[in-house]
Amino acid sequence: MTSRCFFIFGINYHVSMQNQPIGIFDSGVGGTTIWKEITSLLPHEDTIFLADSKYAPYGKRSKEEITTLSIKNTEKLLELNCKIIVVACNTATTNAIKTLRSKYDIPIIGIEPAIKPAAIHTKTKKVGILATKGTLSSELFVKTSDLYTQNIEVIEVVGTGLVELIEKGKINTDEMYTLLHSYIIPMLDKNIDHLVLGCTHYPYLIPLLKKMLSDQIIIIDSGKAVARQTKAVLIANHLLNLDSKIGKHTLYTNGNADILKNILHKNTLTHTVKALDF
Repeated sequence: MTSRCFFIFGINYHVSMQNQPIGIFDSGVGGTTIWKEITSLLPHEDTIFLADSKYAPYGKRSKEEITTLSIKNTEKLLELNCKIIVVACNTATTNAIKTLRSKYDIPIIGIEPAIKPAAIHTKTKKVGILATKGTLSSELFVKTSDLYTQNIEVIEVVGTGLVELIEKGKINTDEMYTLLHSYIIPMLDKNIDHLVLGCTHYPYLIPLLKKMLSDQIIIIDSGKAVARQTKAVLIANHLLNLDSKIGKHTLYTNGNADILKNILHKNTLTHTVKALDF
């Protein structure tokens, strides 16, 4: 898994996989929140990111559709010579990760809502989860939730429309604030002390959420944990890039490239955003 060898005309050519890029995909621009954490923790790794905005949001699609789209994205990243795949989408992970891991002989990292730390640290025994319908209704999410939330009340809210607004670049708008606030009120009424963000798009809403929530409510997303897991898997598989150079980063979208550029405009990493039909 760590290298490929070819024997041609009596010469053994060794091609290292360590210098190949990390592949990351999401159902749109939201997975860039995971991409930022990975590139921060692993500055010497090259990355390729796919924003599948044409088919966003995945959360309203069937399990079969989500799996088909996840396979499409994985095969494109393999075509681009990636050494590991990070599924930077809660809905794709909870619905398709099992199929991807059985189909491809390459490390595949998934992401799911960080219920465990919220359940462990809650004082009020009330935890809020804001996620897509596709995540909350998935078999993997239900199993994880049941495992960690005994004797804890979990207030699940489907964030209908939030991904669509983020994909249109309408984050800091009155429309977004009103919609988001309507989802937060039921959680506040239940006295939650932790809010789990179950979609990789939602960390872009943290500044708005902080205006709605008291300082006593802790917001949890999975970004840093996914980055740490990616590093651990690279090390375990001898795939970590040992070069001292700074990584190169290419982000592709099959949607509006300007929206992806704008959402990354404050990022100081040297990166390239390109339109690509996939």
